[in-house]
Formats: sequence, C-alpha cells, structure tokens
Amino acid sequence: MQTKLIEKKINSIQAALIPKTRVLVSFSGGVDSSVVAAIAHEALGKNAIACTAKSETLPESELLDSISIAEEIGIRHEIVNFSELDNPDFVVNDTFRCYHCQHMRFEKMYEFARKMDITTVCDGTNASDLNATHRPGLRAIKELQVFSPLLEFNVTKEGVRDIARFYNLSVAEKPAMACLSSRIPTGIPVTSERLARIEQAESIILNIGFSQVRVRDHDGIARIEVGQHELDRLKDPILTKKIEESLLTIGFNQVIIDPSGYRTGGANLLSTKK
Repeated sequence: MQTKLIEKKINSIQAALIPKTRVLVSFSGGVDSSVVAAIAHEALGKNAIACTAKSETLPESELLDSISIAEEIGIRHEIVNFSELDNPDFVVNDTFRCYHCQHMRFEKMYEFARKMDITTVCDGTNASDLNATHRPGLRAIKELQVFSPLLEFNVTKEGVRDIARFYNLSVAEKPAMACLSSRIPTGIPVTSERLARIEQAESIILNIGFSQVRVRDHDGIARIEVGQHELDRLKDPILTKKIEESLLTIGFNQVIIDPSGYRTGGANLLSTKK
C-alpha cells in the first residue's frame, strides 16, 4: 500500500474514532489489534485504552507480548480475567466454539468498559477475515456491536501490516496467533490440562528456534506444524528425536511431524506420517 493511501486509511479511521470520545480496544498484542490501538492512541490519547482478556486459552508468551507492545505504542493497558471453561458450550468444542469464546470475551470487555464510562469497544477484525469459510466468532462481534475499524474501512491483512510498518511497530511481521483451543479438533473437549500441554509443547519448539508453530492435540497425539520455510529443518532426525522425547515427557502419547506444514484451520486434519 502506498504511503498516501496508508495515511488516508489512518485519517479515515481516526475521523471515525474521534467522535466516540473514549474507546476500549480489545488487545491481543497481534498485528491487527496493535494497529487499531496505535491509531486510536494517536487520535484520542489517554482516552484510548487497550484491554487484554486473560484466560487459559491465551499463552503466557502472548500476554507478555501484549504488555510489551502496549508500552511500545504508549497506550494505557489493562488486563481482565475470565475463563471460557466456565461455559459448557465452549468446553464441548463444537463448530461454534469460537462464537462462545468471542461472546464471553467481549461481554467481559463491555463490562470493564462500562466501569470506565466507555461505550465503544473496538477490535482488530480486518477485511480479509471475511474470506474465511467458517468464522462464527464474527457473529458474536456483530451481535455485540463491536466496532471493527479495519473492517469498516476495508483494510486487508496486508494493509494492516503496511500500516504497522508505517508506525514502525515491532509486530509488523508477527505471524498470526489463534487461541490455544484452536489446536484441539472439533468434538474433543477443551480442558485446562490439554491447553497447558499444548502451550508447553509449543513453547519447547519455539525455544528451539522455530518461529511459527502449532501443536495440534488429537487426544494425546501431538501433530506438529511449522511454517513452510522451516519444514526442511525438521528433516534433521536428531532435532526431531529431541522434540519427540520432550513432548512425550509432558504427557503426549505419540508425536507426528506434519509434512504439509502450518495452515490455518488445520486442527481437524490428522496426518499419519511421522
């Protein structure tokens, strides 16, 4: 996106935010919510607040990232606590799990916003999100009347990254990060034990030096996906053995390296190849 177009998008979003006087930005620390937070902070200053919802599905590393990027932007940052596991409809993990998660998350956001005398809650939904074939979370966002400025002004995912680069945000190239429950195939209940096991497994692999990792938990079978550019590294049998031994130690029964690599919505695809 050319600089003039980037500035035009930013100005349009700010013009829409300023009349709202005060806003709460649902803030994960990913590139989408970081861009919204940066634009809102520039437009409204102390009247824009970033808010991160902490639960069992949020990796600790992502929480720390959200704190760091909020400091980088200069926006006030608040953390609210809730648990999706309190909702049996979420735990059962059917095809509407994301709807239940988002509904609970934004209800918590609005509850906090009301305490701050804020009526507008924003999120980082962008225009590219509409291309997904199944995004029940968008239904919750629409029902609760969350304001999605990137969607409102037709900013695509690549456009979001362009704006992040314009602001020199450190998350401009950060890979997408869905919640930990997205690693559990539909129909397998979401439990705190599974979420903790997945988080620990992904942390192990990230600490080895991989940048994009998903560990899908097929009821005790760990299926590892890494970024396409990192697949060749997993062909090293010594490294593969090290990862396998580490994941067996934390409670998995079997470890599979997915030869297709990372792709969104891959939790329900079980490869049988090692």
